[in-house]
Amino acid sequence: MAGKLYVVPTPVGNLEDMTFRAIRILKEADLILAEDTRTSGILLKHFEIKNSMQSHHKFNEHKTVAHIADRIKAGETIALISDAGTPAISDPGFLVVRECVRNGLDVECLPGATAFVPALVSSGLPNERFCFEGFLPQKKGRQTRMKQLAEEARTMIFYESPYRLVKTLTQLSEYMGSERQASVSREISKLYEQTVRGTLAELIKHFTETEPRGEIVVIVEGTEK
Repeated sequence: MAGKLYVVPTPVGNLEDMTFRAIRILKEADLILAEDTRTSGILLKHFEIKNSMQSHHKFNEHKTVAHIADRIKAGETIALISDAGTPAISDPGFLVVRECVRNGLDVECLPGATAFVPALVSSGLPNERFCFEGFLPQKKGRQTRMKQLAEEARTMIFYESPYRLVKTLTQLSEYMGSERQASVSREISKLYEQTVRGTLAELIKHFTETEPRGEIVVIVEGTEK
């Protein structure tokens, strides 16, 4: 009997966002794959989860996915978690899911925390249609992508580091216009959660004067056609 891969979302901030089902799956799994075992160790200790844990991150996942699939074939249940949010969404996870699918193995993703949904909803920008871009390319292809997105009619979602936020907002303003409406959410579900809304020009001014901190989601309205 083959086992199963569970993709398990973990809180992006507040530990109370962990679901009862996620806790049960992690307690029952034969092995937990974690992006950073130190970070996940804090979460597991909080919920008294004592199962064995193995590192699974972008630097080793290419080498380990076949072995993981073999273990699932042999009947083991393996749970995949990232540092925060849903694995494979701008985090490691896609490769092991793909390997399991290719091998006809059972994969189940639990519903749960992901940063961009609350950021999108609280932005006040249209959300019936949107495109999730994750992190923009750092160098190669960045300008090309910006030009393409300047013509995008749907609301756009980006993840960004606080250290690059002002630079990214400035570049978005250059390609999309300084009056384009946008929203910046940071520290979602944490104590100092904040959403700042306005034009790109207003957001650039705000975060130039007030240094941004924490995990950041940027929402930008689409162009009017």
